[in-house]
Amino acid sequence: MKFEQKPMVGWFDVKQLASTGLKTALSMAFGNYADKREIQAFSDQGIFDFSNNPELWVDYIADLGDGFNSTYTLAHLMSQESIKAGQDTLKRGNILIMGGDEVYPTPETIEYKDRLQGPYNAAFPWIDEKTEPKESKPRLFAIPGNHDWYDGLTNFMKLFCQGRAFGNRLTQQTRSYFAIKLPHRHWLVGIDIQLNSDIDEPQKNYFKEKVAPHFQSGDKVIICTAEPSWVFASQTGNFEAEDRLKYFIDKILKGKDDDKNSKDLHVVAMLTGDLHHYSRYAAKTKAGILTHLITAGGGGAFMHPTHNLKKEFLFETGFGATLEKTFPSAVTSRMLVWKNLAFPWLNKGMSLFLGFIYLFIAWSMQSASLSAGSASLMEKLAEIQISINNASEALGIILDSLRYSPMAVLLNLLLLGGLTLFTDTSSKNGKWNFIFGILHGLAQLKCLYLCLWIFSILNIQKFDLEPSWINSALFSVEMVVVGGIISGFIFGLYLIASALILKNHPTEAYSAFRDEDYKNFLRLHITKNKLIIYPIGIKTVVKNWRNTGTDEKPVFAGGPIEFELIETPIEITEKP
Repeated sequence: MKFEQKPMVGWFDVKQLASTGLKTALSMAFGNYADKREIQAFSDQGIFDFSNNPELWVDYIADLGDGFNSTYTLAHLMSQESIKAGQDTLKRGNILIMGGDEVYPTPETIEYKDRLQGPYNAAFPWIDEKTEPKESKPRLFAIPGNHDWYDGLTNFMKLFCQGRAFGNRLTQQTRSYFAIKLPHRHWLVGIDIQLNSDIDEPQKNYFKEKVAPHFQSGDKVIICTAEPSWVFASQTGNFEAEDRLKYFIDKILKGKDDDKNSKDLHVVAMLTGDLHHYSRYAAKTKAGILTHLITAGGGGAFMHPTHNLKKEFLFETGFGATLEKTFPSAVTSRMLVWKNLAFPWLNKGMSLFLGFIYLFIAWSMQSASLSAGSASLMEKLAEIQISINNASEALGIILDSLRYSPMAVLLNLLLLGGLTLFTDTSSKNGKWNFIFGILHGLAQLKCLYLCLWIFSILNIQKFDLEPSWINSALFSVEMVVVGGIISGFIFGLYLIASALILKNHPTEAYSAFRDEDYKNFLRLHITKNKLIIYPIGIKTVVKNWRNTGTDEKPVFAGGPIEFELIETPIEITEKP
């Protein structure tokens, strides 16, 4: 398959922000009115039975389909027949589970092709059925994340729900949710929570009527969901999504609303992505029942921080959860955010956009001062020598110029208000977040005024530019380029301070530098006596991939891929 090797998504690219923001808003507004899961309910889907295998290997990966280097590195490693981890030989998964957000930034056909299908097809190309019959090929299952939902699942269903080949893997599901019967009384359940943690009625009916009757008390269940509701609940105090998940487990899977048919199931693990790192919480009930809550969203997208995770928290139901391991470590997570010192370089488009805002505001203030009939704002500022002692006088002149232009006042307030409202309000630090936002907005205004003052002196006094249009042209370039760089640097400092001090803006602060490294996936091994989960981490992805094949049949050489076990393999024995 011919495809384009895409770089990491530039989340602070102005065009990208506008496009993604619009599609997100439309999805949130109309998602409930165009819910493809209602159409899926007409498809015939039962359980997928792999229980006859004496042992089974399952791979789990989430938040993939971003930049080529990271996506292909993971795809290539997972496609090897086996890998060596410590003393153990880990075989390629008989089943691959994609746990949400299979593509970024939005689910267009071309994005799926370039960012997901192309790399995965090249990493594990189709083997002719004469050499390898369909029955022996690995299977692929996927649940959608919010980025897959932005088109109402249209392209997700084409790719994953129509029995197509995906490289040398075959898809089987006909809905965006599924249940897989694994060997030795293990089950894997994948649920679709749409965009707002909703589990729709047809989906409930599927699990209640077609899946739950096959459960027996004592069965062990692995649940795959598209977001770590336990992490969000611990950070925001909002347990709504967590309560919905608990309802689904208790009422739908276990059938606790029906005393005759209720099952004593053991949810041994919950796997999710959405946060692009690895973290594992051990959650215990008062009775000592253990569930591993694992976030493994390291399939290719930019890294999320780990230093903002709570060490422990208590569920409303009495569950207590303790953070056991993270990748990267909290220390590394804090260090990486300092990459935002290079914000103007890494996000040139956003910095220039901020520079244009500076120019537009300064231009409106200068024009207003010209209409007042006296010396212009820039002429007045040019007469004041740059010094701390003269700062208050210069500020007084600038503020006085605002009297002549309500538009200039409005633009100043919009810049201040916009940056204040940009602050992250999802965490519990509401007051401090707001204060940081105001300080950021004031810092940007101060920078704008200082640039206006300095450029006025340079262009009028030092350069003595004539005619005036030359002065205006140079001032425009100075404000957009130099002002934009300084504004971008301030923006980067704000993200660093927010991430380190308030532990907020996790997405904005880490997507800004688009780190390709610190990726992960899970490899599960199910045998007669135990389930073992191997968390595989890659600190540095391969960046020297080169195509030694053709455009139509690419073959990539590079590496080697250096990986490690993130922690000691997690063993879940037969008895809870």
